[in-house]
Amino acid sequence: VQLQASGGGLVQAGASLRLSCAASGRSFSSCAVGWFRQAPGKEREFVAGISSGGSVKLLADSVKGRFKISRDNAKRTVFLQMNSLKPDDTAVYYCAADRTISGYVSRSDEAYDDWGQGTQVTVSS
Repeated sequence: VQLQASGGGLVQAGASLRLSCAASGRSFSSCAVGWFRQAPGKEREFVAGISSGGSVKLLADSVKGRFKISRDNAKRTVFLQMNSLKPDDTAVYYCAADRTISGYVSRSDEAYDDWGQGTQVTVSS
């Protein structure tokens, strides 16, 4: 599965952004998809994940109540709606696909097989 993340940008604290992860490949609808982020000098961390059918959604504690993940399998796209952005949300955001067929969503980046190129999100105070 090939993935392309988009929608990043420079915003002020409190603003919203919607990231998109567009996929190619017929197996996309059977893949769980995760969003991860990596800030300068920090390790990559899990942000959100969604199962292949969309029934299971996980969010990192740091973004609960502010971020939402959704997917449209007909359009082969996963979305990350980010509201009430904070400077701590500044990072490069990556989407990734887990080709293991299951209803499970992993928080570990080791579970994901295919990665997009990343999109920069910068939140100013």
